[in-house]
Amino acid sequence: MQTRQQAGIVCCSDGLTENQGEVVQKLRETLYQMNVSVIMSPYLYQEAGTAKQKAQALMALYENDEIHDIFDISGGDLANELLPYLDYQRIADSGKIFWGYSDLTSILNGIYSKTGNPGVLYQLRNLIGVCGQEQRRAFYQMLEQDGDDLFRFPYRFIQGTEMEGIVIGGNIRCLLKLAGTDYFPDCHDRILLLESLSGGMSRITAYFSQLQQMGVFERCAGILLGTFTQLEKENGIDAAPILLQRFVRSDLPIAKTQQIGHGVDSKAIMIGRSKCLSVQK
Repeated sequence: MQTRQQAGIVCCSDGLTENQGEVVQKLRETLYQMNVSVIMSPYLYQEAGTAKQKAQALMALYENDEIHDIFDISGGDLANELLPYLDYQRIADSGKIFWGYSDLTSILNGIYSKTGNPGVLYQLRNLIGVCGQEQRRAFYQMLEQDGDDLFRFPYRFIQGTEMEGIVIGGNIRCLLKLAGTDYFPDCHDRILLLESLSGGMSRITAYFSQLQQMGVFERCAGILLGTFTQLEKENGIDAAPILLQRFVRSDLPIAKTQQIGHGVDSKAIMIGRSKCLSVQK
């Protein structure tokens, strides 16, 4: 009989609402059908647990030798509050993979900055979303066959024809929470991934301007743009690339994908691991 895998589920950002209990249960059942049993953090819901308590619950999963992956299923605003309470030496030694998206960008990049350990930008709840059938197929293939469909996504180049480097970044708003701290990742020769849910033209302009003023665009090897949901709804899917070109040098490679971000069809990408992108023929 095949050994059942174990994983942890946490909410390090804003807690879930009580009426999302059905979502948690459905997700748990879905994973069980894929031969994965889960250990839940006691702090999944709103008003449940302080930042220190949530960090301790996360560390308990890192210290559990039977767990390989830890999935955060939250989002919102609060994730960076946990960073000072994490034991980065234990995280580094654990070899475990942390998964999360959106506001969890701060934890993914904080962990990479402090430990060198990679993580995955992905929302596990995609498995039970509108595109759940395809998401489950790709996720199960990864588990059982070490397949990479979950991590394969189409993209096109806006500038240049190739880029290679360790991927950093994620949600632009949440990445910028780390500015000026020890948790902001080294940008030298990195591929900078940027995506956003909220933010029209003015807000994204401000974010790009801040990154330029920090010298990030000058140091990175290329920029991969995911979806900018509000901006694209208001100004079209080319709005972010066109805007970005105002802030970067003309020889900096820029690529764009519609399958990294907040969409229910979004794929996964490793933060803290090297990736090579080139013009697709």
